[in-house]
Amino acid sequence: MSRPADPVVVASAAGKFTPGRRRSNVTEPTRERPMPRGPPPPRAAFTVPEFCEAHRISQAKYYEMKKEGWGPVEMEVGRRRLISYEAASVWRREREVETPASSTAAE
Repeated sequence: MSRPADPVVVASAAGKFTPGRRRSNVTEPTRERPMPRGPPPPRAAFTVPEFCEAHRISQAKYYEMKKEGWGPVEMEVGRRRLISYEAASVWRREREVETPASSTAAE
């Protein structure tokens, strides 16, 4: 059982094949807009790992605080939990108020 001959191979062997522009089944890329110049826009919210890193706490401590009711206010965006910079700032101010003045003074 032999396979049928490839018409392109047969035409090439007979000298009748002239290579033309190769056609691809991949669509031509659309013209992309140039990258904006300048600094990127500022972020408006922390992810939970970013919040923990910025405030130098572990993620376990974050979830413990959340469970006990004294964690920062979160917003839900799709399946992600984000903490706005404003909510983080409010959370920090609340923590500062709860800290007794005597423990922050140098002894």
